[in-house]
Amino acid sequence: MQHPPDIAEPTAKGDFASFGFDPRIQQALAALGFDEPTPIQAEAMPPLLKGRDVIGRARTGSGKTAAFGLPLLERVKDSGDAGVRALVLTPTRELALQVTEALRSFAKQLPVRVVTIYGGAAYGPQLAALRRGVPIVVGTPGRVLDHMERGSLDLSSLELLVLDEADEMLRMGFFEDVEKVLAAAPDDRQVALFSATMPDPIRRIAESRLPDPIEIQVEGAALSVDHIAQKALLVPDRFKLDALQRVLACEPIEAALVFARTRAGCASVADELASRGMPVDALHGDLSQAARERVLLRLRSGGLRVVVATDVAARGIDVDLLSHVVNYDLPTDPEAYVHRIGRTARAGREGVAISLVTPREVGRLRFFQRTLDVKIGQMEVPSDAAIAAAERRRLISSVEAHLERKVTPGLEALVEVLCADDRDPRLVAGAALGLLAAERGLDLDAQKNDSPPAWARTAPARKHDRRRPEPGDEVELFLPVGKKRGVRPADLVGAIANEAGIEGSSIGRVTILDHKSFVRITREEAEQVLERCKELEVRGQKVPVTMARPRTGGGSSKPSRRFDPRRGKPKRHAKGKKARRWNQKKK
Repeated sequence: MQHPPDIAEPTAKGDFASFGFDPRIQQALAALGFDEPTPIQAEAMPPLLKGRDVIGRARTGSGKTAAFGLPLLERVKDSGDAGVRALVLTPTRELALQVTEALRSFAKQLPVRVVTIYGGAAYGPQLAALRRGVPIVVGTPGRVLDHMERGSLDLSSLELLVLDEADEMLRMGFFEDVEKVLAAAPDDRQVALFSATMPDPIRRIAESRLPDPIEIQVEGAALSVDHIAQKALLVPDRFKLDALQRVLACEPIEAALVFARTRAGCASVADELASRGMPVDALHGDLSQAARERVLLRLRSGGLRVVVATDVAARGIDVDLLSHVVNYDLPTDPEAYVHRIGRTARAGREGVAISLVTPREVGRLRFFQRTLDVKIGQMEVPSDAAIAAAERRRLISSVEAHLERKVTPGLEALVEVLCADDRDPRLVAGAALGLLAAERGLDLDAQKNDSPPAWARTAPARKHDRRRPEPGDEVELFLPVGKKRGVRPADLVGAIANEAGIEGSSIGRVTILDHKSFVRITREEAEQVLERCKELEVRGQKVPVTMARPRTGGGSSKPSRRFDPRRGKPKRHAKGKKARRWNQKKK
C-alpha cells in the first residue's frame, strides 16, 4: 500500500558541517564560499542522507544541484570499481554539463569520477569512460537509454537516481524515456525528483514509482514566481526591437537575460542591439563550450550587461547578479515562463521580469496569470525623457561610487591644479561630468520628449498584428527512419531541441511510420533546422533531414504513431469498427 507523501518539517538553518559530510567535502565547500545552506538544501539534504525518496519543488537558481549533489557524493565517496551507483537525468546537454561541473567542484578532494553523456556528442569518449568504470553518470534521457540498450551502461548497481527539472523533461517529450530508465533501475534504489512545477504526469509517476516519498516545497504555491516583479509591455510585432532597446536603456539593470524563440532570432536581436551601442552578446547552441564560458565570464565580471539567449542555451545558466529577465518572445506555456523568469531574483535578491507581448498574445498572457495566480502589471513604453533621466541616474551613481573611494595622491594633485587661482570647484566638477557624459554619448542639456514614441501612441495593432499563424505557416520535416529502427517521438524531439536549438514545446505533431518520420514545425524554425543541421543524430546514427513534400495519404499500411509534445501521449489512428463508426459520424 502506498502512503501519501510526507511534507518535510522545517529544518533550522546551520552551516554545512552540521550535516556530517565527509571532511574532504566540507573543505571543498569552504573553498567555494558555501557558508549557509539555502532553504531547499536545508530541507532536502537530511532525508536524502538517510536514504529517503524526495520530491522537491523549488525554482531554478535555488540551489537544487548542491541539494542532491552533496548527499550523492557522500554516498559514493569511496566507490572503487563498484559500477554506476548514481545517475542524474537532465533535460538538456547544457544542464548536464553544468551539473557535472558542480559535482566535480564539490568532489575536488575525493577519488570520484563523473562522466557526462548526451546526444550530439561522439559515442567513443563516452563508451571509453563507461568501460573504465565510473560511479556517477550525468546525462540526457535519450542518450542514457541508448547506452542502456547498447549494454554500455549497466544500472544493476544503481543506488540513487536523480531527476533534475522533471517538468522540463516532460515538456520536451522525454518522459517515456524517463519511465524506461526508472523501470530498469533496481527496486531498492533511492529517487530524488526536483521540479519547479508538478504537472499531473509527473505526479502520477511519483505516486507509482516512489512508495513513500518526502515532499518538500520551499517556494510559494504560485509556481514559484510570486517573488519576482512581473510586467508586460503591449507592442506590435514590428516595433518589438525598438521597445526592447528602450526598456534596456530605462530599467536599472545590473545584468539582463533576454529570451528569443529561435537561434536566428537570438543572433539577430543581439547584432541589432550591438549596432546601437549596447554591450551585448548572444548565447545559443552554435557556440562551443569554451565560447559559452567566455560569454558567462564576461557577464559575471560586469563586462557584459545584456545576453540574448534561447531557452535551450540558457538552461543551466547560474549567474546571481541577473537583475532582469526579458521575454522578447513570449514562451508557449506557463512552465516555460516559470523557468525563464526564475533566472533572476536568486540568492535573496530582487528581480524583475518583463514580457514584450504582441496583441495576438494577450490571451496567452492572461492564461499565464490565471494558471500561476499572479498579477502581471502593464508598463508603458519608456519615453525619450524617461530614458534620459535613467541615464543621468546611472551617471550620478557612477560618480557617487567613486566618491566613496579614497582619493589617491595623484588625483588630489590634479584637483589642486584645477582649483588653482580660486577657480570654483563646481565648475571643475561640471566640466568633469560633461566629459564623462560625452564619453557615454549623453547630451545633458538636450530637451527630451516626455511622451511615448509615436508608434506606441497609435492603435497598438493593425490587421496583420492580430493575425494568428495560417495553416500554411507550418511545414513538416522528413527523416528516413522510423519504427523499424526503434525510433520514438522523444528521439526526434530531443534531436531537434538539442542539436538545432529549437524549443521542444514549439515542435508540433510527430508522425512515425515504419521507415520514415515526419515532424510538424513552423516554416521559420524548419528553415533554421535545415540551415544548422544537414543531419540529426537519432538513436546513435546520423540521419539526413529535409523538408517534406505534401503528403497525400500514401505510405505504410500500418497505423502511424502520432505524438504532439504540446498535447500529451502518442495516439494511433482508428481502424476497424472504430474507424467505420467515425466515418458514419462524419457522414
